[in-house]
Amino acid sequence: MDHPDTSQESSSGGDGRQSISFRQDPEAPIYTSKGQDVWNYPRNGPTSEHLGWTRLLRLALIGCCVVVIWLFGNFLALKYAAGAEADEIEVVPASYNLVKNAVAAPSATPSPGVLECFQVHQPVLFPSGVVDTTTTSEGSENTTIIAVTETASSCKVLLMEHSFGFSYGIPFVGSYSPPKCKFNRVVMNFTVTSRGRQFDRLALMYFNDTEVWRTSTAEPTVNGIRWEYVKDMTEYLYFWNSPQTLIFDLGNLINDIYTGPFNTTLTATFFTSEEIVDPASLIIPISARKGSANSASVFMVPGDNATNTVSIPRNANRAVFSISACGQATEEFWWGNVLQSNINTFVPVDGTLYGYSPFREVQVLIDGQLAGVQWPFPVIFTGGVVPGLWRPIVGIDAFDLREHEIDITPWLPILCDGKEHSFEIRVVGIIDDGKTSGTLTQTVGSSWYVTGKIFIWQDSASSITTGRQPTILLPAPVISLSQKLTQNSTGANETLEYTTDVTRQLSISSLLTTQAGTRLVTWTQSLSVKNYGRYTDFGAVQLNNQTTTGLDQSTGSTYYKSSYSYPLYANTTYLVQPSGNFTIDATLSFGLDLATQGSPVFPSGLQPFAYVPASSSLVPGFSGTNLHTTQSGSAHYFGSPPTGTSSGFGSTEQDFVFKGVGVNGQTSDVELYSRSVKAVNGTVTRDKESLVGKEVGNYGVSAESVPKVQPLRGYFSPKEAIGRGPGQPKQALVQPSRE
Repeated sequence: MDHPDTSQESSSGGDGRQSISFRQDPEAPIYTSKGQDVWNYPRNGPTSEHLGWTRLLRLALIGCCVVVIWLFGNFLALKYAAGAEADEIEVVPASYNLVKNAVAAPSATPSPGVLECFQVHQPVLFPSGVVDTTTTSEGSENTTIIAVTETASSCKVLLMEHSFGFSYGIPFVGSYSPPKCKFNRVVMNFTVTSRGRQFDRLALMYFNDTEVWRTSTAEPTVNGIRWEYVKDMTEYLYFWNSPQTLIFDLGNLINDIYTGPFNTTLTATFFTSEEIVDPASLIIPISARKGSANSASVFMVPGDNATNTVSIPRNANRAVFSISACGQATEEFWWGNVLQSNINTFVPVDGTLYGYSPFREVQVLIDGQLAGVQWPFPVIFTGGVVPGLWRPIVGIDAFDLREHEIDITPWLPILCDGKEHSFEIRVVGIIDDGKTSGTLTQTVGSSWYVTGKIFIWQDSASSITTGRQPTILLPAPVISLSQKLTQNSTGANETLEYTTDVTRQLSISSLLTTQAGTRLVTWTQSLSVKNYGRYTDFGAVQLNNQTTTGLDQSTGSTYYKSSYSYPLYANTTYLVQPSGNFTIDATLSFGLDLATQGSPVFPSGLQPFAYVPASSSLVPGFSGTNLHTTQSGSAHYFGSPPTGTSSGFGSTEQDFVFKGVGVNGQTSDVELYSRSVKAVNGTVTRDKESLVGKEVGNYGVSAESVPKVQPLRGYFSPKEAIGRGPGQPKQALVQPSRE
């Protein structure tokens, strides 16, 4: 989209579409290059005759300009309508239909003093090579090509250029039309700048009613922040191949306290790769379905009934349900919650603690029967625990919240009967008996933001899928709890220890008949979580040590296997002084181990390495991938609500390794990508990066040269930061699904 010149003034019509008005001083004379007055006014000023001719000439000049602009615009339209050569890059502007609060974003270009934030992740394939975010020799982050490949024909579409200021309940709404070039791969680039004081915010991107991406923001600084995130979006070819309404909901608040807007640019690059891509032929949303009203479609549970009734095509041969879910407000730190019987243990110091245990399960139900579960990854957003932990390295998955896959293919014999069926998403915790037992509860805190979607692959139109009713083996989860409270000599509660151990097994299988024949298809899950929690010093100190493990597997149809582990250790201490000032100290370590085999719905991450010469011959021999990453850090925060000032320091380091997994031992596991990075007080002090064993980056500076203290955005209470203590929880600003 073109931007007006600085001599023009942008306004917005009643429907939110941008319009341009020219600013012209009617009394200002026009000068020649020699500085002489074109109109040669008499010494005593212009006469009425001069003014009349002046107005006529100015009107004539403006009219000529309008005609030239119109002709030039038609010329460009004809040029793009004619198409581009095969080896050219075609840039196609998105067709905008800005119906709500459209605000053009300032140029997302870094300037001196701007903090470049980043998430560590494996590289992404673009038309000209393998792209990743790296640290330059000057110490700044740069999203660039780290391995050149043979350039593919491509085109690029601007999806959104928008500033999210006061945007609570006011998402960006635009119209997407497919580009003219051929493509079987789509990658996105999301670039953001911000400056001032602001919380981290959650953002959800939709095509109509279907959520296709969930991300969050970094917290801005006085000098400003900037980040880029690149993402493979090929799994959504079903949407990219036809016109869509794009809704991007990034709820934000601007007032005299929170001053930072988020200026965003979102582009999509389309190209063709040689590999065979088998996308879903249909994607059905399970959401609040507010797209037709140009609104976000997220469910907020437990307040909402997150249920849709839909009909599945009778010729479906594979169906996978994906879940997008995360806790906000009182549920942001769910992994640190206490058992429900302990929520009032430290009221004088902590207030009422958040309860229903540190266990959460996201359930998918089909016609009221459990079809699969997700035990969520503990995403920590950039304002979580202590802000100094996340500058400039953000938490694992904070810029790209990972979705969970549940294969519902065993349900197709009943789903393909031509009737409607209900799909529901629930989030459950544990209600305990005050001793060692507990049961699942349908109530948790406020709130969990959830949506789902069903990816469907189909046989020919004349085929009808049949089979037997699924056999469901669903024993109740095994829940084991403990709790121990100690008091001092005055009877005040001083320490609390508690454990929450849960295991679950489930198996769903059916005999399925499709165009390919009859076969036994099975979905199994085996999960375990152990959480140890401890409060000391009358509730001022909290420790949590949790590990979640799981194994999901689909057999008989399209093979898929995912094993995962989420270790988390957090130790936080807060102190409130009589003046109202407070401090928070924290040490944190958490990680993600994810091994995937077979055919997941979402990109495996192997795609770039099929085009890197050092690994291209190895990729066909891989049966899957293995991702291992850990983050650890410590930080201190000082906040002074009476003066509105805050400061702190912190350091975080992260190691990330991505491997290709061999087939039955025929090919050894191969490290394809690794990165080891450390930051101290907002400055990267170490960044080593390798691609298929070859070093592509090695940056380092002495930590002694880094400032010892950094200014931080001010919290107004400990509860905003760590979920306990005086004050109110951080306000969630995602557009609600309820009217």
